[in-house]
Amino acid sequence: MNVLSVRDLQLEYSTREGPVRALDGADLEVPEGASVGIVGESGSGKSTLGLAVGRLLPANLRRVGGDLAIRGRSVFDCGDEEMRRTRRDLLGFVFQSPMQALDPTMRVGAQLAAAGAADQPGRAELVQQLASVGLREPERVLKSYPHELSGGMAQRVVIAMAIARRPVILIADEPTASLDATIRDQVLAVLAAQCKAIGASMLLLSHELHVVARMCDTVAVMYGGRVVEFGEARRVLRRPVHPYTRALLRAAPGREPRRVMLKPIPGVPPILRGPSPGCAFAPRCDHATALTA
Repeated sequence: MNVLSVRDLQLEYSTREGPVRALDGADLEVPEGASVGIVGESGSGKSTLGLAVGRLLPANLRRVGGDLAIRGRSVFDCGDEEMRRTRRDLLGFVFQSPMQALDPTMRVGAQLAAAGAADQPGRAELVQQLASVGLREPERVLKSYPHELSGGMAQRVVIAMAIARRPVILIADEPTASLDATIRDQVLAVLAAQCKAIGASMLLLSHELHVVARMCDTVAVMYGGRVVEFGEARRVLRRPVHPYTRALLRAAPGREPRRVMLKPIPGVPPILRGPSPGCAFAPRCDHATALTA
């Protein structure tokens, strides 16, 4: 069964210069317990898709068409109270900056308790939750304010809060972008282990292709607000079909040093003022024809 279904989703920003398409017919299916990576350049629609799962959309963004459903229920048909329950009980979020996700005026213990499944979780339960994400001094962390933690520690706290109610989907948007390489690997390992432990599906939004290759079963490549390629991660990242995926791989540094000259993608991602009539990548593509443009 799919816990998340995105069908021809079209979202549009209202700006002073006119409407701008953020999603232009995005399609995606996420089965229960699956880990799906969403990759693409900045402006491809990754973050907008992640926010749409929780209907955490800015006021100037409206749905033009399509749908997004969690366990068969459209998030756009939910009233505000039902949507709050959906976010609380079914979804977990880990964002790029842990310090922006934590309340600077509250101790970690109070924030973790507020996020927990129990109305009044005991101290031992809170300590166990912090220990489960690899924090070595959970008692001290409980008493700490966010500014007293390192970036890696703060992100582990955010992960503990995100999984406290055992969500069915965990949305991680560039969760390690602000961390150094050593801490990044540790946090990613915690993220994968916790999703597996609770049986949650994971939606990992990232521009780091080697991270997605290691963390995810399947990968969706986004460009111009659409999923242009989707499939088993190893196949997509080793034998890509779409010209954009191939260009992205040629431009991306890997985890290990390579004696290969990286080839940047010419041009910039499109700003769509309406539905794209053809392939949005055509102006930057070496293989574009009159049919694709």
